[in-house]
Amino acid sequence: MKVTIVLCAHLFLRMALLLRPGSVKALLAENLLLRHQLLVLRRGRRRAPNLCPTDRLFLGFWTRWLHPRRLLRAALVIRPATLLGFHRRLRAFKYRLLYSSHPQRKPGPEGPAPELIQLICEFKQRNLRFGCPRIAQHLAKTFGLELNKDVVRRILARHYRPDRRDGGSSWLTFLAVLGRFPA
Repeated sequence: MKVTIVLCAHLFLRMALLLRPGSVKALLAENLLLRHQLLVLRRGRRRAPNLCPTDRLFLGFWTRWLHPRRLLRAALVIRPATLLGFHRRLRAFKYRLLYSSHPQRKPGPEGPAPELIQLICEFKQRNLRFGCPRIAQHLAKTFGLELNKDVVRRILARHYRPDRRDGGSSWLTFLAVLGRFPA
């Protein structure tokens, strides 16, 4: 909170300079960016400082007015070990993609069989008032399939599309006709 108040004070004190044309905006933006970086770096930590969302917001906002050549000078300091770690991970990722046997397949379960999906969708179509727990109970009682209600819910969310029986307009269309909301 203190950091935000300090930055807002600097912003309002120099607002008159922002309104004038020229390179004063870039200079002011760079000064405020460097001041914010100093405030972030003064936080007592041995490692690199964590940036909170307000820090990222201020840093991103002030970099909009910097010249691209000056942007590299105003960037936060990154240790060489960090860059080497990024490079090592990128290289490992590249070789894993190039030389793995099946890069397209995702690991994990295959999912329910198509017959089970069709059975659950038909069951819901014939019994519209049944919820997921009741459908799972009926399938366990009738076919001996021990299904979790969440599996039934995911199948219905992905594969079941109910038919519109009444043919009337939806509430959104009705309200748009009244002129309360845009369509």
